[in-house]
Amino acid sequence: MIRNIAGKMTRDIYDGAESRHARKLPKELREKARRLLDQINIAPSVEFLRIPPSNRLEKLRGDKNGFWSLRINDQWRIVFRWEGDDAVNVEILDYH
Repeated sequence: MIRNIAGKMTRDIYDGAESRHARKLPKELREKARRLLDQINIAPSVEFLRIPPSNRLEKLRGDKNGFWSLRINDQWRIVFRWEGDDAVNVEILDYH
């Protein structure tokens, strides 16, 4: 379950709002991002997100050590921490 969302863009995309914040993510990617956020919200564990393999679940290192990411496309990721049964600090980031 998503415990908290970081950033207005991520919140608006999750809520389906058409705001100036949500428009930072290209329109053709918003539905996939919303679907991935829904998957994170219902996931009983982080391992649940490995399926389907196209999610490209990755454990991050370096300055994002302890975070996980799901790919929206080559440029955009959903980054989050997993604590207990919940995802925290869930945010959509431009990785380039």
